[in-house]
Amino acid sequence: MSYIGRQLNAPASTVELTAEGAITAGKPCIVEADGDVTQVALAPSDPPTKGSAGEFSSDAIGTFQGSTYDPDTDRIVVAYDATGSNLGRAAVGTVSGTSISFGTAAQFSGGTIAYPVATYDTNENKVVIAYQDTNNSNYGTAVVGTVSGTSISYGTPVVFQSFETTRLAITFDSTNNKVLIGYRADGGSNHGTVAIGTVSGTSISFGSAEVFNIGNTTDLGMAFDSSNDKFVISYKDGGASNYGTAIVGTVSGSSMSFGTEVVFSGTNTVQYTSATFDSSNNKIVIVYRDDGNSAYGTAVVGTVSGTSISFGTPVVFVSSNTVYTDIAFDSSSNQVGISWRDENDGSAGDFIVGTVSGTSISFGTSIELAGDVEQSAISYDSGSGQFVVSYHDDDDSSKGKAVVVATSATNMTTENFIGFAENDCTDNGLATIQLGGSVNNKQAGLTAGQTYFVRGNGTIGLTADSPSVTAGTAVSSTEILVKG
Repeated sequence: MSYIGRQLNAPASTVELTAEGAITAGKPCIVEADGDVTQVALAPSDPPTKGSAGEFSSDAIGTFQGSTYDPDTDRIVVAYDATGSNLGRAAVGTVSGTSISFGTAAQFSGGTIAYPVATYDTNENKVVIAYQDTNNSNYGTAVVGTVSGTSISYGTPVVFQSFETTRLAITFDSTNNKVLIGYRADGGSNHGTVAIGTVSGTSISFGSAEVFNIGNTTDLGMAFDSSNDKFVISYKDGGASNYGTAIVGTVSGSSMSFGTEVVFSGTNTVQYTSATFDSSNNKIVIVYRDDGNSAYGTAVVGTVSGTSISFGTPVVFVSSNTVYTDIAFDSSSNQVGISWRDENDGSAGDFIVGTVSGTSISFGTSIELAGDVEQSAISYDSGSGQFVVSYHDDDDSSKGKAVVVATSATNMTTENFIGFAENDCTDNGLATIQLGGSVNNKQAGLTAGQTYFVRGNGTIGLTADSPSVTAGTAVSSTEILVKG
């Protein structure tokens, strides 16, 4: 090891090395081949790589699932309908390296369900699942879930719409701490409608639902723009030639208001819209099937301004007949991940990564996740820095499965982890690194006595990543004894 720039009078438990890039105090670091030091981090890789599939239901499941990530327990939650009984269930998944395993699924409905969707309330630290309760006149219903380990428990389901409700979408407004559920109100002339919910403990209550589109509204997607404190709904507008349309919503207390509808698909009809927020570029990204262009999978970048949204030019991400598109944002590599079913390739489940630049988006190389799927749902697991895609596997008795997809590669190996940064350091400066046996006090939220591992994305956690590298043992909530 070449200690470039090392100070000879440095304490035995630290070393000073030239920083390759800026380094933040408390971050795990590696030593490079030239002797420089840099933070553990992910770098984009193309094409993405997938791990082995994990099974969340050994029984057949229905077409639709909804998924979300619980950052407080570092778990993925997949909600679905079990085909044999059509009971609503959810399973808790744990990512380890490039694999995912699930605990025993728990039932959240007393009868049959459809169209389950899920989000996470970061204020109350709860999962919220919304669904059509087909056992109760198809009413729109929601339930609050609490994750503990690999299990999930629920409060009492609450009806948010007392007539037939379909085509659900969901997001969480982290500014106003509200759960927003979009849907087609089949019992109300098929209007596009949003219900606003407030979670308290294991319960959720709702204010008045608001109509945002009086036409036949289907194929909804939703995302919350935290830079503008607005939510955006994408949808197929049956009242306007089935064009792809979006609208901006504003929450005030327990009510909402909406801006003007904006068409994003030119003069083309669309299906299967889904939306996410790119927090790096402060853009909304919408994916959909463009029926006016050979049913190709397409994406468009939207910019929210006030109560309106404007769009760049739509970009095709796959020149094939595309069904059930879904999208999520990777905050580590600042990319979006998109999953879909390819009708021209034996109904294969596919995945691709997109990168936003200005008002446009470019794409890498797609990969196949599974040979024959129905709908898929995608969430980003920030703990591991990877996407998780759940799906209905038609090649294996319609079982419920999920796969981890890595869109980046880590610079960490089993050998190059050196310790933790003691202080902030600029690029090419001398970074002080605390080695094995020293105590780094720049941590937060640790549990004393627990062993922590370095993750490939530069965080530390209680589960090992791939490669498996031990960071050390927590001695308080802010201190870690670096492993020697």
